[in-house]
Amino acid sequence: MLLEVKDLDVSFRNDEGEVTQAAVDVNLTLDRGEILGIVGESGSGKSSVSMSVARLLPSPPAFYPKGQILLDGVDTLTMPLPELRKIRGKRIGVIFQDPMGSLSPLHRIGDQLVETILLHEKMTKAAARAMALEWLGKVGIPDPLVRARAYPHELSGGMQQRVMIAMGLMLGPDLIIADEPTTALDVTIQAQVLRLMKELHAANSGVLLITHDLGVVSQMATKLAVMKNGRVIENSNDPSAFFNEPTHPYSKSLVAEAKKMELE
Repeated sequence: MLLEVKDLDVSFRNDEGEVTQAAVDVNLTLDRGEILGIVGESGSGKSSVSMSVARLLPSPPAFYPKGQILLDGVDTLTMPLPELRKIRGKRIGVIFQDPMGSLSPLHRIGDQLVETILLHEKMTKAAARAMALEWLGKVGIPDPLVRARAYPHELSGGMQQRVMIAMGLMLGPDLIIADEPTTALDVTIQAQVLRLMKELHAANSGVLLITHDLGVVSQMATKLAVMKNGRVIENSNDPSAFFNEPTHPYSKSLVAEAKKMELE
């Protein structure tokens, strides 16, 4: 199994010592070739769980009272930080929901991609630049050589998101974490981005797709989990069956609302 989340609790402690539980007793599995959609409203705990896989939550205030997150059997929660840094980007690729908040506004797009490559791959700067340009082309960015010289603010939201996809996928990670990757995009660009993610994710990778949008899940996921108030309330290895017959009352309300929106 590529990823196993076992009995995971995620909590936050504020400056006054008060503790808030973001996730409780979470159990999830993801294998290579699978796309696991984690669905839930804002505050359900889905992003807290996904960002914990690579320990991307600031700690403090985040901490883990119990549980394990096993990547090929190795617990990332107890992994030494230098070792964890080596697998971030290389074995675990992350596509964040806010490109402008994740890309450096002070550096050109091409330089940021090259820096990421050189952190993990032993190659010349020229080879890294060629690889970066190749991936800009793969994600559908026109004139990669020109766009590579641009700063993030000079690109549209759709282009910025494509850069994030290139950054998340170009090193061939075993695990891809996509946290609300299309929230800020219009419907047309959203469809293009989802298609790119599906085409470029290889059969030997697993995708953790975090979203509140059941439409995105129906297009992408091979399995899904529904979260509410920090808990997984429903797991399904058959998304089509889930959409036809959800079992939990909250899941039923989500599906009903999604179908209502399709009719409007």
